[in-house]
Amino acid sequence: MTFERKAPATPAPASTSSVRGAASRAAPPLLAIVVPCFNEEDVLPATATELLALLDRLTRSSRVAPGSFVCFVDDGSTDRTWPIIETLAGARAGVSGIALSRNRGHQNALLAGLFGVDADVVVSIDADLQDDPDAIEAMLQAYAGGADIVYGVRSNRDADSWLKRTSARAFYRLLSACGVETVFDHADYRLMSRLAIGHLRAFGEVNLYVRGLVPLLGLRTATVHFVRRPRAAGSSKYPPLKMLALALEAVTSLSVVPLRWVTLTGFAIFLGSLAVSAWVLWARFATHTAVPGWASVTLPIFLLGGIQMLAIGIVGEYLGKIYIETKSRPRYFIDRVVGHPGPRAPPAASGAGEVPPGPH
Repeated sequence: MTFERKAPATPAPASTSSVRGAASRAAPPLLAIVVPCFNEEDVLPATATELLALLDRLTRSSRVAPGSFVCFVDDGSTDRTWPIIETLAGARAGVSGIALSRNRGHQNALLAGLFGVDADVVVSIDADLQDDPDAIEAMLQAYAGGADIVYGVRSNRDADSWLKRTSARAFYRLLSACGVETVFDHADYRLMSRLAIGHLRAFGEVNLYVRGLVPLLGLRTATVHFVRRPRAAGSSKYPPLKMLALALEAVTSLSVVPLRWVTLTGFAIFLGSLAVSAWVLWARFATHTAVPGWASVTLPIFLLGGIQMLAIGIVGEYLGKIYIETKSRPRYFIDRVVGHPGPRAPPAASGAGEVPPGPH
């Protein structure tokens, strides 16, 4: 596992809260580990055991403050995930749980955990623990050194299949081509300070790609590399279709470059149409080989028709996003809370549930 620190070239002036936060880093921070869950009954007991053992080690070595905890966020699971969380929370003081009223997707469940806990630092990690939890210690070292955001980055993709490795690289290249600031080979394994989470609350959009929002915060960052482990049990919750949907969400929620591509494509086709029109007129009046009506029928149908449908589809996707954003619907509702996700944890909601804090 390697460690490197990155800092902005021109740091922003420190606010009063950031200066106070930096001054308090001499003391062990209160750590919350947020774990979004969807149908994870097979792996959840082992995950809880490993994370609690990690917290015990970090507490004994004074890396984190006593009272640090794990918060599982149930994203509307249909198996026994929530009963297992309730059992764990009842058996251990270091376990809490937040249940969403229905399935809202991994990114919303992640935000529910980040905004629902109260701690000095929050680490988000997937329930399958393929992201090595031992990297959290290096993340805490980077936080003590002044980083407000620490990215967990895979050191290699040797364990992936050829298809997954190739599609992942193509995805990151697509984001880069669209001008989206992202961290290569980083998913949602990261440490965020209280200051960083406070800044993240200011983003009120409903169409979410958290991996693209975090780099926009502009805070001091660091990177910790780790080797991804095989999944202990269960199956991946991101099959190819969901991965494609996530990629579409990432591009359309953070970039307008595809719309500009449509404009440039239309301009290029216009220039090409002028050239083809000149050729058609030349063939019609200067030669006797042109078949009457061939060019005027073939070109518009097979070329312009396809380009127009593609352009309409891209514009329609953005219009759909605008339609959803203008409704300003809450990202999620909290149905139940067990344990204590921090000193000022949100109360368990009744009826419709609790609206997440921050703008919507």
